[in-house]
Amino acid sequence: MQGKLVLLFLFITELAFAQKKPLNHTVYDSWENTGLKKLSDNGQWTAFTIVKQEGDGILYFKNVVNNAAFNVPRASNVQFTADSKFAAFLIKPTFQEVRTAKIKKKKPEELHKDTLGIANLLNSTVLKIAKVKSFKISENGSSHLAYQPEPQQDSTKKNKGTEAPTKTEGTDLIVRNFLTGSQRTFNYVNDYQFSKDGKLLVLACTGSKKDKAAVQGVFLYNTEKGTLKTLVKNKGNFKGFIFDEDSEHLAFLGESSPEKAEIKDYSIYYNSPSLDTAQVLVDREITGMPAKWAVSGDGLLSFSKDGEKLFFGIAPIKIAKDTTLVDFEHAKLDIWGYKDDYLQPMQLKNLEKDLKRSFLSVINIYSSDPKIIPLTDLKIPDASIVNEGLASYVLASTDAGYRLESQWTGESFRDYYLSDLKNGTKKKILSRVKGAVASPGGNYIIYTDGKNQGIYTYAISSGKTTQLNDGINVKFNDEENDVPAEARPYGIAGWTEEDKSVLIYDKYDIWSFSPDGKTAAKNITNGFGRQNGLTFRYQIVDPEERFITKKEAIWLTAFNRASKENGFYRKNISDNKNPERIVMGPFHYSELVKAKNANRYLYDKSNYTSSPNIFTSADLKTEVKLSNTNLQQQNYNWGTAELVKWTTPKGLAAEGILYKPEDFDPTKKYPMIVYFYEKLSSGLYDYIAPAPTPSRLNISFFVSNGYLVFAPDISYEIGYPGKSAEEFINSGVESLKKNSWVEGSKIGIQGQSWGGYQVAHLITRTNMYAAAWAGAPVANMTSAYGGIRWDSGMNRQFQYEKTQSRIGATLWEKPELYIENSPLFSLPKVNTPVVIMSNDADGAVPWYQGIEMFTGLKRLGKPSWLLNYNNEAHNLMQRQNRKDIQIREQQFFDYYLKGAKAPVWMTGGIPSTEKGKSWGFELTDDKP
Repeated sequence: MQGKLVLLFLFITELAFAQKKPLNHTVYDSWENTGLKKLSDNGQWTAFTIVKQEGDGILYFKNVVNNAAFNVPRASNVQFTADSKFAAFLIKPTFQEVRTAKIKKKKPEELHKDTLGIANLLNSTVLKIAKVKSFKISENGSSHLAYQPEPQQDSTKKNKGTEAPTKTEGTDLIVRNFLTGSQRTFNYVNDYQFSKDGKLLVLACTGSKKDKAAVQGVFLYNTEKGTLKTLVKNKGNFKGFIFDEDSEHLAFLGESSPEKAEIKDYSIYYNSPSLDTAQVLVDREITGMPAKWAVSGDGLLSFSKDGEKLFFGIAPIKIAKDTTLVDFEHAKLDIWGYKDDYLQPMQLKNLEKDLKRSFLSVINIYSSDPKIIPLTDLKIPDASIVNEGLASYVLASTDAGYRLESQWTGESFRDYYLSDLKNGTKKKILSRVKGAVASPGGNYIIYTDGKNQGIYTYAISSGKTTQLNDGINVKFNDEENDVPAEARPYGIAGWTEEDKSVLIYDKYDIWSFSPDGKTAAKNITNGFGRQNGLTFRYQIVDPEERFITKKEAIWLTAFNRASKENGFYRKNISDNKNPERIVMGPFHYSELVKAKNANRYLYDKSNYTSSPNIFTSADLKTEVKLSNTNLQQQNYNWGTAELVKWTTPKGLAAEGILYKPEDFDPTKKYPMIVYFYEKLSSGLYDYIAPAPTPSRLNISFFVSNGYLVFAPDISYEIGYPGKSAEEFINSGVESLKKNSWVEGSKIGIQGQSWGGYQVAHLITRTNMYAAAWAGAPVANMTSAYGGIRWDSGMNRQFQYEKTQSRIGATLWEKPELYIENSPLFSLPKVNTPVVIMSNDADGAVPWYQGIEMFTGLKRLGKPSWLLNYNNEAHNLMQRQNRKDIQIREQQFFDYYLKGAKAPVWMTGGIPSTEKGKSWGFELTDDKP
C-alpha cells in the first residue's frame, strides 16, 4: 500500500510539473522587480518598492522591531525624518489614468497630479494631500516638511483655458509641522531650501502681476520661532540656495535684469545671523573679476567645511543675439576645420553644456579686502575642490593639446595643476595622465601610468613623486586585457584617516600603501583572494564617508571566479587575519543599504531561478525576507542555469552558461540559441526576467518555450576579433553538440551591437547555424572606420584602433585586417537566414551598416530581413518596439529551429502602404 501511495504521489507531482505553461508575450507587464530601498536612521523601519514592468507599483513599510507593516500603492521618492517618526513620499496617478490621458492627448495641466503622502510611523497611519508637485525634508531636521501644491485653475474661466500662474510666477509653499499638523502658507514661491538642521527655510517669492499686494524677494523662515526675515525685497530671479555646515550662513544667486533680457547679470548674495538682510557678496565689479566676465548663473555654490570660503562659478559675458538678422536671408551651415580641437558633431553635441560652462572661483568671506580669486580659466577650465575646501589649493586640469588624438585613441589625457586659493597661481605637477585625484585630506595626488602600470603619488608638501608599486610582482591593471590599449587599473578602495594609507585593488586582493613610500606595502587581505580565486572589493555603507576606518571591521564583497558565487566578508584592516566569511552562495546580491545610526542592512538577493527579493539583516548571517515577488513564476515552465567548460581548438580554457528548460528531459532533443557579447559567465546567478528587451535575446522566454540557450565567453586576439569569435563560440557549440539532447541541425545565433557584428561574421565563415539574428551590426569596418558615433559626436576611429573592435592599427596601416574582419566582403558565402535590426536614430553604430549588409544579401538572393524601428536608438527604448521585436524574434527562430509556420512579415513583407495598419504577425503556410 505504501508503494502505491509513493507512485501516486510521483504521478501527481509529474502531472503538476507537466502542466506548467510556457511564458508568452502577455506576461511582461505584470512581472515584478525591486525598486528603491531605504532605512530609517534608527534602523527600525524599512521602506522599499516593488515595481511592475508596466503598471502600478507598491511602497512597503515594515518595522523590524515590532513587525508593524503597511503599504501605499503607487508611492515613490520616500524620505524618512531624522528622528525616524515620519516619512513622506509622492503617490503617482494610476497607470490607467496616465494611459487614458495620453490616448486623449490631454495637455500637461489637464493630467492627473501626484499626491503627497505623510506616514506617521508611530501609529502606521497615512495622511494624503492631493495635487502636490514637490516636497522637501531637511537632512537632519525632524519637525517640518515643506511642499508645493500644483497651481490652482480658475474654474470661472472655462472658455479661456486654465488660469494657472505663468511659468515665471511661483506657487504656494506650505510648511507643515509633522507633530502638530499646524501649517503656514507662503504665496508665489518658485524655489525653496531647508538648512541641514531644518531650523531655517529660505524661499524665493516671485510676486504676481494680478496680485499687487503679493510680496516678492527672498525670505528666511525660522521653523522653531515662526519668524520671517526679509533677505531681499525686490523683483528678480533668485536660486542656488546653499547653507553652510552649521546651518547659519546662507549664499545664493540672484539677478534683477529686465524680464526679456537675453543676458542676465547675476550676483551672489550672502546672509548670516548678524545681518538683517542679504548683502551682495560678489558682482561683476568686484576686485579680481576678469574683464568682460561675470558671475555665472549656471555655476554651483559651495561653502568650505569651516564656512570661511565660498566657491562659485564665473564665465565670460555672453554676446546677445542680433535680433535684426532675418533667418531666411542667412546661410545655416557647420564648418569643419582640420585644426579644430573637436569635430563639429562633438561640438554641437556639447553645445548646451559649453554655453553653461562656468569657471571655479573662490572668495574669503571674512577678508577685510574682499576680492575673488579665479581658480580656473579658458586654458585650464576644470577643477575639483579638495578636502571639503580646507586645502590651500584646488586640483585643476585641462585636456588641451590631447583633444585631437582622442578621436583615434578613445582616451582623454590631461595636464594637472595646483591652483592656489590665495592668489590663483597655477603650478603644473603632472603631464599627459589619464586621470588624477586628490586624497580626501588633500596631502597627496594619486594617479597611474598605463604604459608601465605604475601607481604614483605626488606629495603636496614636498613636490616628491613616488611609485607605490615599485618592485611588487603583482599587476594592479587588468590582467586579462585583450584590447589594443593600455590595461585599465583595478581601482582604489579609499584612504584611511589623515591620508595615512591608500587601499588599492589587484585582480583579487586589496593592498595598503603608504603614500610617501616609506612603509612597505601590505596585502591587507593576505593574498587570501588570489589563493582562493576570490575577488574582494570594499563595500561602502556610509555615503558620507571620507576615510576608511581602522577601528572596526569593514564590509567586502566577494566574487568566486571559478564558481561565480557571490557574498560578503568582513575584515579589520589593522590586523593580520584573513577576511572572515559571512555569507557566500549561488546568488546575486545588490549593494548594502545601511541605517545611518544602527547596524541594520537592506539588500536584494536573487539567482536565475529565484526572483529578486528584499532582505534585512543586522549581520548578514541571519536574514529576514521582506518581499515575495513574482509568485506567478511557479505557474510557468522556468529554467536552470549551469556553468559549462570546454577547450578551444587552440587549447584555450573556455567557459559559458547553459540555460535549460525546467522540464528538461535528457531523452529528448532540443533546439539551441547561442547568445554572446564578450564575457557573460560572471552573471551565472543573475535573475533574467521575461521582459521585452532592447534587442538582446530574451533568454528566460526562449528557455521557457523549449529552447536551450548557450552564452559562451570570448577572449580576443588583437587584430582578429572575427577569428576569436569563431574560436570560442563555434568550439563551445561543437562541445555541446556531443550531448544527445542537442539538436545539432537546429541551432541559431543572436547578438546585439558587438554581438551583432560577431553574428554577421560567423555566418560568412560557417553553415553550422540554421538561423541568425544580428542587432545593430557593423558589416563593413572600412566604411564605419571614419564614421561618427552620433551619441557623443566622436569619430569612430578609436573603436577600431584601440578598443572593442580590436584591430590595433589604422585603416592605412593594415587594410587587410579591416577587410578580413568585415562580413560585407564575404557575403557570397552566407547560407544562413538572417534578420538584421538597424535603426535610423542609432547613435552608436551607423544604421547604413545594416543597410550595406542587407542590400548585399538581397542582391545575392540570400534569405534576409532588415528591421528599422523609426526614430529608435542603438538599443530599443520605446516599450512598444521592444514588445514588437520579441514577437518577431520568436516567430523567426520558431520557423527555422522548430518547424513552425512562418509569419506574413517573413513571407510577403509589409509594403509601405500598409505601414501602421498591419504588422504581419499572422502565420501562413507560405514559405519565406
